[in-house]
Amino acid sequence: MCTRYYVELSPELRPIIEAARHSSLAAKMVHDLGRPVITEGEVKPTDIAPVIASNSRGIRSVFPMIFGFQQSDRDNTRRSRPLLNARVETADQKPTFRECWQRRRCIIPASFYFEWEHLTKPDGTKETGDKYAIQPAGATVTWLAGLYRMENGYPFFTILTRPPVGEAGRIHDRMPLILPETAIAGWIDPASPADTVKEISAAALTEMVLEKVQDHQ
Repeated sequence: MCTRYYVELSPELRPIIEAARHSSLAAKMVHDLGRPVITEGEVKPTDIAPVIASNSRGIRSVFPMIFGFQQSDRDNTRRSRPLLNARVETADQKPTFRECWQRRRCIIPASFYFEWEHLTKPDGTKETGDKYAIQPAGATVTWLAGLYRMENGYPFFTILTRPPVGEAGRIHDRMPLILPETAIAGWIDPASPADTVKEISAAALTEMVLEKVQDHQ
């Protein structure tokens, strides 16, 4: 799972954040939705945040996007919880994500992501434990791989997840798909062949550093 992450105004992230904040799309979203683009701090579901994707000319660009695909209840009368994550193992097959996987892949820049320890009590029930800040070993930026789509005229994104490896698996049974910076261009390119996209996702970073934080929200 990956339902919250953190953005710092670091030298690496500042140009990306500023590009999103000063875009014409950001001005429209802020005006229409009455919410700011998150430029620093914790990013939560339905927040507007900077995302890297290819523009209509295939050029790497930065866009403000809303965290979580919208979905409706079966009777289509009200919104249910947003879809924050998609499994990388099945995203190319599921109707909800298939087209996005093929041509609308994106990168969500973060300093680190948050995860809560999942514990099993003696009676078999689950409970939430400590909160951890997690990022790739030796990295200052966490490049989260995702998908995006347009809904009601605005872009929404979801974060891809995979089975955990190493320390990350100690606290949760999923972790986000995190790519090296060198893989960004190939990942967001809508012209990348399916085999190339699979190869990129298979080369995800897995060595993570975990730090316990005090916030238990």
